[in-house]
Amino acid sequence: MAQQPEGPSVRLLRVGEQVRHVLSDILQRGDVHDDVLARHVVSVTEVRMSPDLRHATIFIKSLLGQDEEAVLKALRTNTAYLQRAVASRIALKYAAKLKFLADDSFDEGSHIDKLLRQPKVAQDLVKDEGEE
Repeated sequence: MAQQPEGPSVRLLRVGEQVRHVLSDILQRGDVHDDVLARHVVSVTEVRMSPDLRHATIFIKSLLGQDEEAVLKALRTNTAYLQRAVASRIALKYAAKLKFLADDSFDEGSHIDKLLRQPKVAQDLVKDEGEE
């Protein structure tokens, strides 16, 4: 019996990376005529494609996390334009439906780092290293 791959296929990762580059380019150039997007620097941190390549979940982060809800709303308002722009630059059978979400991974990483730096936790880490 064949085992299922654990993660996304190379093709899904490649297409997701292409979509990420295209969206980053569109947002950087200011091709979307939206006042909110014009005032903010938006990073496309990750794109996850569905197995059939018909849906793309786009994770974004605005510079310094400022006005992230307003940026998400502006992206969602301009989704149709962005879908057409991506479809015109990437040769796929279907134009992927785009879904925009805030990327919280940076916040989670900062929170974990803060927890690990607490004196009580740091004390436990020093003890563990001494036991080896």
